[in-house]
Amino acid sequence: MNTFFKVTIALTIFAFAAVLIMLSKGLVYTGPYALAFFVLLAVSLCSSPKTKSFAYTVLIFGAAAMALYYPAFFISYGNFKYATLIIPLIQLIMFGMGTSMHYQDFLGVLKSPGGIIIGVVSHFIIMPLLGFSIATLSVKLAGMPAEIAAGIILIGCCPNGMASNVVSYLARANLALSVTITSISTMLSPVLTPFLMNLLTGPLIKIDPWLMVVDIFKMVMIPIALGVLFSSIAKKRSTWLKRIMPVISMGGIICIIIIITAAGRESLLKVGLLLAFLVLLHNIGGYLLGFWSAKAFGMEERDCRTIAIEVGMQNGGMAAGLAKGMGKIATLGLAPVIFSTFMNITGSLLASYWHKRKPGPAHKATLHNPAEN
Repeated sequence: MNTFFKVTIALTIFAFAAVLIMLSKGLVYTGPYALAFFVLLAVSLCSSPKTKSFAYTVLIFGAAAMALYYPAFFISYGNFKYATLIIPLIQLIMFGMGTSMHYQDFLGVLKSPGGIIIGVVSHFIIMPLLGFSIATLSVKLAGMPAEIAAGIILIGCCPNGMASNVVSYLARANLALSVTITSISTMLSPVLTPFLMNLLTGPLIKIDPWLMVVDIFKMVMIPIALGVLFSSIAKKRSTWLKRIMPVISMGGIICIIIIITAAGRESLLKVGLLLAFLVLLHNIGGYLLGFWSAKAFGMEERDCRTIAIEVGMQNGGMAAGLAKGMGKIATLGLAPVIFSTFMNITGSLLASYWHKRKPGPAHKATLHNPAEN
């Protein structure tokens, strides 16, 4: 370890100690020290390949903390409201997702449809119903505001995000199956997400499913299609774009989290801990039910890992954009933001756990891997 990281680790410990000391004077005084702690911790984690993957997650916590401590800076500038940036940022992220996709990702559907069907169907059954159960119970038993609880259903009704593909790769799962399930679930989202939301949120809030269809096409389908088209036309010349888009996407997600956290600060302070617990339950429940649903169909462990990850990890950016489209970013948008934060943590931990444990031998009938072409 070089001197730079040794100094950074020392400063991280100092910043954490400062947070503890300032807590005695009141939470409001800990702001600068808490932000310094998260930034320094993120840098310190980069000192080792084993911890480097957690740096981004720590930055997300730092971004959320910054929005909670200083919300006024992230709500508006003059007459311009920062919430208007959410949809363009999501479109940029979805464009980046499109540049990483290829028509060959879908060929696996024709060659080995079983795993894909199980993965997609499990995803759109388990997460919406689990979200509905958790949200309904939270309103009835804990007095959770209906619009905030409905955000749990919203994140459950969305398709997978690209983060699931990264986690699948690190977890020694079936990457080709992961990419295909993500692609297919995203393509189905303009139909299934509005339908499921309209079906399940009836007791809590009223939504316009047709407006949601339009929003999904505008935010997700068109940018992805443009990304795929650009990648196909540019081919090797788009390599540079594929390298920088993940970084841009991560930056975009952090910006979205800051904006939504600042907008929903008052609601988040009231129900933050309970909502965090419920969202974490939703996320972990998705992993467990996804894994055992694949086991029930006799899938090999490598594919069971994939289904677990694809079911448990959601497209939080899309959910946040839909909440913005409905004008409920400060309530409906809170659960997706918290889900995205915890999803990065649990996904990294799950990938690390499975990476150390080699899955059983694969069967001969495996899904075609586009990367082999």
